[in-house]
Amino acid sequence: MRELIWFPCEGDTLAGTLDDAAGGTGLLIVSGGNEIRCGAHRGMALLAAELAADGVPVFRFDRRGIGDSEGANYGYAESGPDIAAAAQAFRTVAPNVKRIVGFGNCDAATALALFHRAAGIDSLVLANPWIGDEDDGMPPADAIRSHYADRVRDPKQWLRLATGGINIGKAIKGLRKVSKGTPQPGNPIAEQMATALGDTPHRFLLANRDNTAMRFAGLWPYGGDKRECATDSHSFARPGDAQWLAAQLREALG
Repeated sequence: MRELIWFPCEGDTLAGTLDDAAGGTGLLIVSGGNEIRCGAHRGMALLAAELAADGVPVFRFDRRGIGDSEGANYGYAESGPDIAAAAQAFRTVAPNVKRIVGFGNCDAATALALFHRAAGIDSLVLANPWIGDEDDGMPPADAIRSHYADRVRDPKQWLRLATGGINIGKAIKGLRKVSKGTPQPGNPIAEQMATALGDTPHRFLLANRDNTAMRFAGLWPYGGDKRECATDSHSFARPGDAQWLAAQLREALG
């Protein structure tokens, strides 16, 4: 059964949604970017209903300034109190939940890595963590390599090249970036995440042709349990992606 929950956070009232079930391990979903709690293409709402039908309680919420919640939106970097308030509300409305797994995509994954301890979250599933954008406005070098490798294998792209359908200037800029071969400097967001994660059980879920995921993979030197989905969809919206994501979460919840 799905229930709308209202709960406090530093003087504001936030909106949450509980998909209730009898299990002792619950999933707290944190939305990425400025998405409301249903997620892209209603993906998080559909995922919550599916997992609750399997006996997993699922709690989703809008952080301050988003969706149905009050307050000002200061972005993921200031969302620690929101996550802690949501975890507390989850425990209150679902007292059967003794263990909480946090799940987030993009900067929600980053926020969970940074702020989960204060919220008392026991383990994490972090999808396509955001660790900043490229300074040059280009995709990551690995993304460029993958893109042009696909094009070389496609005869239609050779025809586009011959008829002027490909932006030569952009292609040259991308190839120059790939050919630089200089080592990437340390990434401060990745360093903060690694420090905050410590010994908390966690796994990474990466859409292996998504720019954000490829940038993370290229700048994350700390190892860990990484699972890859063969998709370019940042929100796991391609055919088969949702089933893969649900399977990964079931394993983590188990």
